Parts: sequence; C-alpha cells; structure tokens
Amino acid sequence: MPETHGTKADGTPITADMVEPMADEAERGYDVDEILRRRRGGRPAMGSAASSVESVRLDPELKRDLLLRAAEERISVSEVIRRAIGQYLRAS
Repeated sequence: MPETHGTKADGTPITADMVEPMADEAERGYDVDEILRRRRGGRPAMGSAASSVESVRLDPELKRDLLLRAAEERISVSEVIRRAIGQYLRAS
C-alpha cells in the first residue's frame, strides 16, 4: 500500500505521486474569484438569523472545568457554553 500524506477534502488519499503536482499548482497561485464562486454555504444556521460570536474571559480553573465537561460529554466547548447560558437564562 502506498504511503499517504493526508486526504483531500473529498476523502481521497494524497499519495507521494500527487504531492509534487499539487505543490506546483499552489506555487502558480489560485484564482480567488473562482474559489469564491465554488464555495458552498458555510456553517448551518443555529436559529432564526445569523449567529454572533461573543468573547469572554475565563480564569484557568473555569477553562479547565469547561474543557473537562466538553470532553466528558463528547461535545464542543461552544456547545457546553450555549447549554449553560440557556439553562441560566431559563432559570431567571
């Protein structure tokens, strides 16, 4: 079995034979307009409108607890935060 160097976006394995042509293509540059035309969607909507990104400061202990909870529940840190805020707001 040939050695692979990761996979392409479609899951195709990148073999040693593919690396050099891909590097040559990258060195020639890409047509950004073409890439943007092919770009599809983005993240799916979470609610009735576009989502916003908020920033908060966390002390090291809270960050550790957050990471542990996310790992324990096998969900993203963002999902833990969304659930916690939702529960807090519903309790008020």
